Amino acid sequence: MPPLPAFNNPEALWGLLLVPLLLWQAWRERRARATLRFSAAHVFARGGRGFRAYLLPLLPLLRVAAVTAAVLAIARPQVRDSRVRDLSVEGIDIVVALDLSTSMEAGDFRPQNRMHVAKEVLSEFIANRVNDRIGLVVFAGAAYTQAPLTLDYGVLKEVVKQLRTRVLEDGTAIGDALATSLNRLRDSEAKSRVVVLITDGDNNSGKISPMDSANMAQALKVPIYTILVGKGGKVPFPQGTDLFGNTVWRDTEIPINPELMQDIADRTGGEYYRATDPEQLREGLQKVLDSLERSKLMEGGASATYREEFHPFLLAAFGLAALELLLRASFLRVFP
Repeated sequence: MPPLPAFNNPEALWGLLLVPLLLWQAWRERRARATLRFSAAHVFARGGRGFRAYLLPLLPLLRVAAVTAAVLAIARPQVRDSRVRDLSVEGIDIVVALDLSTSMEAGDFRPQNRMHVAKEVLSEFIANRVNDRIGLVVFAGAAYTQAPLTLDYGVLKEVVKQLRTRVLEDGTAIGDALATSLNRLRDSEAKSRVVVLITDGDNNSGKISPMDSANMAQALKVPIYTILVGKGGKVPFPQGTDLFGNTVWRDTEIPINPELMQDIADRTGGEYYRATDPEQLREGLQKVLDSLERSKLMEGGASATYREEFHPFLLAAFGLAALELLLRASFLRVFP
């Protein structure tokens, strides 16, 4: 037996009281309609009533049906789905630490620079998440929390879109970035907590050394997954613009420290990945997710989904009203 519909706006059903009023109005109009008197009415009587005379009562019935359908549509009939959705949320708590130092402007991912590619891949990573809480820490010469752990991926993608280099004091404070990321995860009760470090250089500033932060992560049982972006060595770096406004590139040595990235990952139980092109960066982020166990982040009850069924009633209301107006203005037009 199919499920019976329920109404999301049952108060609208009071509008059905208009139906008897419309019928009464139609009866009054019929009684008050003007007539013509003839001295020899028997002549017309022999001709019989035309087909249109039998269809005239159809007009008020069409109006009543249109109003009834409109009221039912406004009441929003719904049918409950047989499937029940679990509202509990299972996922991973992830804090991404993203390098915003000027070295991220290097063009070894040309036609785009490292920063553009990192933002693009990170936005894709966020868009593909379901129920994973993600936070964002940005760093250069110092580290700051750009977004706390959240499930609001739309806001998070907008935050990533607005990231720029040359906003923070220049440098690469990897240790400070990891410490700030760990502070965001300290109170998390998720079974899987992880820091993803995306950088293209070596630690050269900050107050906390990277290995001290790695020791803190080890104590908190938070693995750090390190992704080293860029090819290393001499890479194209912007040196201003020419007379025509085109970017001038010059090969510049940008130091990297893959050994440090490997040590941080080994110390904390994470993994180290090298990304020399956008696809390797995507693969690195995906491998991080594949290695983690999901846990329940939020308890919830059960929720049933409802399917809206007002569309046929709305179409019927418009169709019946249009048909009445068309007949009243053409084939069933009445001349008093």
